Amino acid sequence: MSLKNGGGSGISEALALPGRMKQMATSDLRINEVIGTNTSGAEKASLIGFPSDKGVRINGGRTGAAKAPEQIFNRLMQLTLHPQHNELHTVLLRHVSHPHMLHCTGNVAADQQNLGMTVAESLKNGSVPVIMGGGHETAFGHYLGYSETNKPVHILNIDAHTDVRPLKEGRPHSGSPFMQAIEDQSGCCRSYTVMGLQPSSVARDHLSYVNENGKAVLADDLKMKTVQDYFSDLRSNSDSDPVMLTMDMDAVDQSQAPGVSAPNASGIDSGFWLEIAFYCGRQGNVASFDLCEVNPAFDRDDQTIRLAALTVWYFLLGLALR
Repeated sequence: MSLKNGGGSGISEALALPGRMKQMATSDLRINEVIGTNTSGAEKASLIGFPSDKGVRINGGRTGAAKAPEQIFNRLMQLTLHPQHNELHTVLLRHVSHPHMLHCTGNVAADQQNLGMTVAESLKNGSVPVIMGGGHETAFGHYLGYSETNKPVHILNIDAHTDVRPLKEGRPHSGSPFMQAIEDQSGCCRSYTVMGLQPSSVARDHLSYVNENGKAVLADDLKMKTVQDYFSDLRSNSDSDPVMLTMDMDAVDQSQAPGVSAPNASGIDSGFWLEIAFYCGRQGNVASFDLCEVNPAFDRDDQTIRLAALTVWYFLLGLALR
């Protein structure tokens, strides 16, 4: 290095370098250094872990999703804040709680009730619950938060399956949550819409049942405009009821999300999946979100866990940009 002033690398620049490095270090924060650090203001979002996959077992699927919530959260904590929306992202994350990892007993109905009470508490406080499942039995527990608070809600599910099967021997499971919500005596489920369905995995009667209570969209027909139109239709109808978003990772192509309860050989692209999460996060009427069916036991190099963490990251970024 030249010691002469002038040019690009004199003594003054050399002496300033440590200061620059310090500034860069303070801006190179990870989420775990920011999350929940503002305890004086209102909580904007609450992270909830629901480590249950008993519903998957009852439904005849491959278990392992119970281990997902903690792994998703740990990966999320390693991510940085968005460089172009750093300030807004930081403000939001400072008002996001560390995850409340619920204890699941294996009694699916009781565990769902417990989740519902936790979600209800967040909704009452004006916080957006962000739930990391778990099998898709998570979704009915999620819905029970609205039933508990007597809040009408529209359910939007991004999924390869309709999940409107009847109970099995009186037991709820990962394939029954939306039938349970639709039939719930509280009547809080205003509509049920599912997008991303694989026709080879959907029974005709289930498709008809969904269309009687909302709308079913096959994967081949799912575009970003489909999602945008869903929210536009609610606005055009002056519908102010909140939307409960649930995203089942098995909607994503197996090559990009191998670690799921039910792998999908012809699912949607992971980039499109993340775009949906971000867009929905930005919508003011999306009041809660859950992510389900990640199965670390069948993952490859944490590929699906990483995608799941990014899904939550993008949803929270959308929430920050509302």
